[in-house]
Amino acid sequence: MAAITAAMVGELRGKTDAPMMECKKALVEAEGDMARAEEILRVKLGGKAAKASARITAEGTVAVYVEGGVAALVEVNCETDFVSKNPEFQALADAAAKLVAKHNPADVAALGALEVDGQSLEAIRAALVGKIGENMSFRRFKRFETADKLASYLHGTRIGVMVEIAGGDEQVGKDVAMHIAAMKPVALSSDQVSAELIERERSVATLKAQEDNAKLEAEGKSRQSDEIIAKRIEGAVQKYLKEVSLLNQAFVKNDKQTVEAMLKAAGATVKSFTLYVVGEGIEKKVDDFAAEVAAQVAAAKG
Repeated sequence: MAAITAAMVGELRGKTDAPMMECKKALVEAEGDMARAEEILRVKLGGKAAKASARITAEGTVAVYVEGGVAALVEVNCETDFVSKNPEFQALADAAAKLVAKHNPADVAALGALEVDGQSLEAIRAALVGKIGENMSFRRFKRFETADKLASYLHGTRIGVMVEIAGGDEQVGKDVAMHIAAMKPVALSSDQVSAELIERERSVATLKAQEDNAKLEAEGKSRQSDEIIAKRIEGAVQKYLKEVSLLNQAFVKNDKQTVEAMLKAAGATVKSFTLYVVGEGIEKKVDDFAAEVAAQVAAAKG
């Protein structure tokens, strides 16, 4: 049995907004497995736990560069939100995005070898690390080249979207990109949602149905039949697919129509999209808050 520490409980609470005791119970039941504990809380608390489960803790910025039918999205990470707002850090990210678009590097190492004004991007990064005193890294990037249209949207510096779209006018592309930033679909259509995500949702729905039956038994009531449970599980999965696939989502500027219906009315078709959220999937270490503030103040003076 894994030891459940206060730090683990705090981390799970930060991800789910669930009460501390519920977090501890879930971790105990999951034997310390954080992902499993999140699923347990979703079963017990429903949407309350799911709303904050995607909160991102790592810091950094997303930069975008578009020129005609060529574009790039780049995520560059740093240690603190304070540094993510630094103009030189932002300039580093912008330079990286432009280099990706113009030179199509194979990977992060190849990107770092490209030059800006006679200096490699990696050398510029290393010099900035030395100046600010905080680590920085190029995490990921994607280059786009198309004969169709490209629409981009940045929500602050933490969310970046690129959409490849055929037909429609410029506003349609912007609207779709903004919708993606707000609603964060995981796939273009329901048939493109990964089997892993579908299975995870089916598992949560199954556990919820089992828990509901256990409650009915405890209250001396009749259990739901296997047929009803199967329908409930399938209904939950289908609801999930509609919620996370772009074309099936209710359009943010008019929730009376789906994105698919909006695009059809505008004579447009989305070919693909990419969404970057800063730090997505990265676990940030738990730092001493006072020490972090002191470090930020020292960096500002320097």
